[in-house]
Amino acid sequence: MQGNDLIPLNKIKNEYPNLYEKYTKKYQGERENLLKRKIPKLDCLWNDVVHFLPLHPYHVFNELDNLGIEVKKDLHFFKIPAYKLNKKSSALYHYRPENWNGPGQHIYDEEISIIEHIEDFKELTSIPKETVNYYKEENQKGNKFGLFHFIPHLLIKEGLSIDNAVKVSWSNKPS
Repeated sequence: MQGNDLIPLNKIKNEYPNLYEKYTKKYQGERENLLKRKIPKLDCLWNDVVHFLPLHPYHVFNELDNLGIEVKKDLHFFKIPAYKLNKKSSALYHYRPENWNGPGQHIYDEEISIIEHIEDFKELTSIPKETVNYYKEENQKGNKFGLFHFIPHLLIKEGLSIDNAVKVSWSNKPS
């Protein structure tokens, strides 16, 4: 993020190299290939898009909390009005377990759906059971794990403004 704009990592790399270095630390190790991962149908790389959850982050927090997994309670997210996404190249990454081969691996074409009419898109109201099972398994093994694994992602090419966005805490249940 820079000013009022959420921008992709590759744009940060060119315009704000110090921020790029900070934000890419989480990709070091087995996740480095994500930075070279191609997104079919959008014809770009994983770090050429801004990633969004198609659900309120409370659902993720609540599931982790119910499982007794300690997480920060003060994480904040932006709730972006759907009409803002309509003017950009946007797609849904379905992130289905049966087509996932590991971080940085190929994304199959059928995992990406171009969203032509964002107003037809419905927000999810819960996280997939595969995500809950993943949390349980990785927590039992004592592993660090991704919070959004197997949760579909909205991908917005180039980024967008957060003007008119609402900042929400993931630990507060939506009304």
